[in-house]
Amino acid sequence: MIGNLKPLEILLIVAVIFLLFGAKKLPDMARSLGKSARILKSEAKAMKKEGEADDAATAASVADPAPQQQTPAPRTIQASPGDVTSARPVNEPNHTTQG
Repeated sequence: MIGNLKPLEILLIVAVIFLLFGAKKLPDMARSLGKSARILKSEAKAMKKEGEADDAATAASVADPAPQQQTPAPRTIQASPGDVTSARPVNEPNHTTQG
């Protein structure tokens, strides 16, 4: 239906829109339409990236169903946050029974 419009009809529609909204409001409307389109595009990209990350995480968990046991890194105690000079490793007691 829209493809059947002739150039004169399109010009007439543009003239009616111009008369209804005025010359001052048309640039503002075009600007807000552009902003909305940019926001929509950026949100669509963010959702696509999020979906790809979820798919990759799901594929990784399906490919390796057995969890690997990792040895924990030694814990350290610090005297105060950011004080690296007094940090020392913590010796955790073994919970083995001695007989």
